[in-house]
Amino acid sequence: MKRQYYISSDLADLKLVEQELKFEGLFTPQIHVLSANDAEVEKYHLHAIEAVLKQDVVRSTRLGAAAGIAAASFLLLLAYTFQWHTSSVGWLPFTFLSIVVLGFCTWIGGFIGIQVPNYQFKQFQQLLMQGKHIFFVDITDDQYVLLEKVIQSHSGLIHAGTGEATPEWVVKGQQKFSEFMKVMP
Repeated sequence: MKRQYYISSDLADLKLVEQELKFEGLFTPQIHVLSANDAEVEKYHLHAIEAVLKQDVVRSTRLGAAAGIAAASFLLLLAYTFQWHTSSVGWLPFTFLSIVVLGFCTWIGGFIGIQVPNYQFKQFQQLLMQGKHIFFVDITDDQYVLLEKVIQSHSGLIHAGTGEATPEWVVKGQQKFSEFMKVMP
């Protein structure tokens, strides 16, 4: 899947685009609106980005966890290399310290991530501050023609590039879950 970004200043037009895309067979989890004015996006019932995903929390937390795994492994390797584990306390304090280091690094990564914009949306920060809205669609190669057909009839949309999309299996899972929730009483 690929992500197509568009810039717009008209949420009413974006609502029409979203409806047309759904009519053409795209699902709600494929269509998103990024805006600095979440209240207006909600007023038009558009599929907005969750607040936590506007920040780089997920990616930074994963990076922190990776650093934590490396640091914890280093501590355990150090204990093994210097034979500290052969003392009367054994592996327990080194294992506990490794778990604490892993947790701390993961927490620090998330803490840093919550303070910075998502790396995928950094390029749009200036436009968002100007009151513009970023409309993006995650599409398969087969759906590109459908997207182009809809976009051509909306002159207010300006193509702003492409990017990495949510994996197709995640989008399909979100759609199946949404369908399941509609069927349940």
